[in-house]
Amino acid sequence: MGKSPRVLSIQSHVVSGYVGNKSATFPLQVLGFEVDAINSVQLSNHTGYGSCAGQVLHADELAQLMKGLASNGLDHYSHLLTGYSGSPTFLKGIADAVKQLRAKNPDLMYVCDPVMGDNGRMYVPEELLPIYRDVIVPLADIITPNQYEVELLTGQKVETIDDAWRAVDIFHNQGIKTVVLSSTELGDEEHLLGLASSVIDKERKKFSIRIPRIKGVFTGTGDLFAALFLAWMYHSDGDTKLALEKTIATLQGVLHRTHEFAGEKPQGFELPRQLWKSLNRIRTGHGLCAHNLHKWGKLPRPSCDCGAPNQTIQHIAKDCELRAYQGSRADFFNATPPCLEWVANLDVRI
Repeated sequence: MGKSPRVLSIQSHVVSGYVGNKSATFPLQVLGFEVDAINSVQLSNHTGYGSCAGQVLHADELAQLMKGLASNGLDHYSHLLTGYSGSPTFLKGIADAVKQLRAKNPDLMYVCDPVMGDNGRMYVPEELLPIYRDVIVPLADIITPNQYEVELLTGQKVETIDDAWRAVDIFHNQGIKTVVLSSTELGDEEHLLGLASSVIDKERKKFSIRIPRIKGVFTGTGDLFAALFLAWMYHSDGDTKLALEKTIATLQGVLHRTHEFAGEKPQGFELPRQLWKSLNRIRTGHGLCAHNLHKWGKLPRPSCDCGAPNQTIQHIAKDCELRAYQGSRADFFNATPPCLEWVANLDVRI
């Protein structure tokens, strides 16, 4: 029996929950990989909560860990997987880590999940975008961005499948062999759409796969997707189509089991998808308000049409003179009928 493939996974760690390395490590081990983990951050919980606490690593700390591995001859890996980074200097340090690992193993397979945001919002420092775009992503063999991250990295709006393939071409022109859009909203009410493209020996192959939507709010799925795709690309000898199918099948199995054992469903769980999505954006305070759209360069000003200088989700729900909800904030979490009627009739898209 040959040696097990060995992956260095550089991404987040949380005490509570399953994202980052806690989402990726065990599945990789189950699929036959030896996994060494470097935690880019150590947080109490993921950033989707109202608050989190912990530590963020920077470039010098990453360099110390890489130096320690090298001094003991422990830096020979078959694969590198990178995900969430919380510091611009740490992200720049990953480029040095890639060079170090490729000097030891020129055949290193680097899978980069450029974790920056989803659903139209960034949840990492904005300074990370140009580092990913100009430094990190061009070093990768495989990238697994979501639809929003593709838009950030290419500067191209992705509203159709043709838009998506044009954006993928931009990555291929940078020398990236395999590009997988882990999820897009280009499907329908029942399905997301996954897209993958590989250029091997100048031959281009494109694939798409319909991904059944599972009602619920899941975190860590992108981290799990990247880890699974790395593993199934290895086990399929680089067959992108087979690896994509295996990845989606495995991910669906995990999510269905998670859904089955989740216990009590949150209030409003059985609502129509768009109403459920809007309700949760109000609950979390993250959505397509003018404040965020201005921050992302989509609007010239962050102001509200009521005259307030800054239109946040909280402002829309609580303070806006034109449309604020008149009941309690607790109504959003209890999904009361008056609250649901207000959300359904809201005259701004969130």
